[in-house]
Amino acid sequence: MSDTDVIVAGAGPTGLMLAGELLLAGVRPLVLERRPHLRESPKANGFSGQILELLRYRGLLNRIEAAAIGPLHTPPHVPFGGMHVGMSHLADSPLRGAHLPQPRLERLLGERTSELGGEIRRGHEVVATDQDDATVTAHVRGPDGPYRVTAPYLVGCDGGRSRIRAMAGIAFPGTTYPEVNRLAEVTVHDSVTLLANGDLEAPGIGTIEAGFTRTDSGVFAFGSLTGETLLIQTTEDDPAGVDDDAPMTLTDFRDSIRRVLGADLPLGDVRRLSRYGFQARQADRYRSGRIFVAGDAAHQFPATGIGINFGMLDAVNLAWKLAADIQGWAPAGLLDSYHRERHFAGARALMQTQAQVALRRGEDDAAAALQALFLELLADEQPAQRLAALIAGTDNRYTLADPDGHGLTGTFAPDLVLRTDRATTSVAELMHPARPILLDLAGRPELCAEAAGSSHVDVHAATTGDRPADALLIRPDAHIAWAAGVGEPAETAVPALRDALAAWFGTP
Repeated sequence: MSDTDVIVAGAGPTGLMLAGELLLAGVRPLVLERRPHLRESPKANGFSGQILELLRYRGLLNRIEAAAIGPLHTPPHVPFGGMHVGMSHLADSPLRGAHLPQPRLERLLGERTSELGGEIRRGHEVVATDQDDATVTAHVRGPDGPYRVTAPYLVGCDGGRSRIRAMAGIAFPGTTYPEVNRLAEVTVHDSVTLLANGDLEAPGIGTIEAGFTRTDSGVFAFGSLTGETLLIQTTEDDPAGVDDDAPMTLTDFRDSIRRVLGADLPLGDVRRLSRYGFQARQADRYRSGRIFVAGDAAHQFPATGIGINFGMLDAVNLAWKLAADIQGWAPAGLLDSYHRERHFAGARALMQTQAQVALRRGEDDAAAALQALFLELLADEQPAQRLAALIAGTDNRYTLADPDGHGLTGTFAPDLVLRTDRATTSVAELMHPARPILLDLAGRPELCAEAAGSSHVDVHAATTGDRPADALLIRPDAHIAWAAGVGEPAETAVPALRDALAAWFGTP
């Protein structure tokens, strides 16, 4: 008998989100984290994109807002390829985000895991793995010595240098770039003026425009986090790369600013120092037998601002499928769909972040012309909206079984306002328990009866204004598995629904 249902290696945002989703689905995860304490220095300062909507669909947005620094916001500009790209002209930007430093996010997700009955062991490192046809065994080094844990599955959420991925024999091809990025959160020094238009006026330097300043030695960038603090970054090429084990010092940061700007920049109180490099890598497979990888262990993107989003979405996609298999009702191929769907999403993210590398690393007149053309095109709403969706991950449409199905199939379910005889609710509220649902929007009893034959699908009937379909079959990860067109006859809708139910939730 196994010690637990799923071993989760890593208690970062991906691992903790996975644990919470597994618990909602009714299985027991055990989270093993090699660090003995919660992270103090944030690797990320916040997140945005599709995961924020998913967290709202889980009823967690109030907790996110309470923990965040300031209100949730939609930035008027976003960094892209070393440029400051305006997004304020978008009527509905998908890039709404939270200024929530990673330690706060991990604390919030850890508390949720504990509330749901999960266990997190800190200071426990997986040093070896074995697997057979039924179980995977993790050999763990803990504070009290070595021990073993068995489970049907193990998921490596242990970062870009994942030992789980290496032990599973999963290749991680790609490129390491020579860029070294140094980042600090600082207060504004008395001698430095933050102008009303967002620029800086600094003694001995003059005006530094908000966004990115390119020099012969590198790139200097800054932005205002709050009324009191700035986030300042330098980027320089260094073939020696980044030593993750050596902490960055204030002297190191000041020296980098001097090299890039050619002068010293007075700094106020320094609240955060970090340093990182860029890689463009993706695991060639997200599964090896009973071992899976997710988050940074599955992909590394050469741009900031999307890692948490895509990693936590990996977790949401995988959790319900693992639970279905462990509980014995998963149809054939369900677990393999995790690789198919999330590898596709990761490849899309890798494409746009590698495009950013090409834009920001070009140094000749042709590169400058490309950047200027790019900004000119993005002044129009349609291309800017498309780029924003690509960054946010909201443009992902999974290719599901029926290529000729409804246009909503494979997309994230829209948050429709729903009216029943007793109350007004929404798709987001129905998704709080992370259960599959059949949503009847047109009084189709034959479709409700078909879905009622599955004990794994909750059936809800409601009406909504300007309904996009007669019925929606929504997976626990909030993606639409099947939809009935408005007015679609029962002779085609019922068999198609039956096939979709069997494909995703098993034969009743």
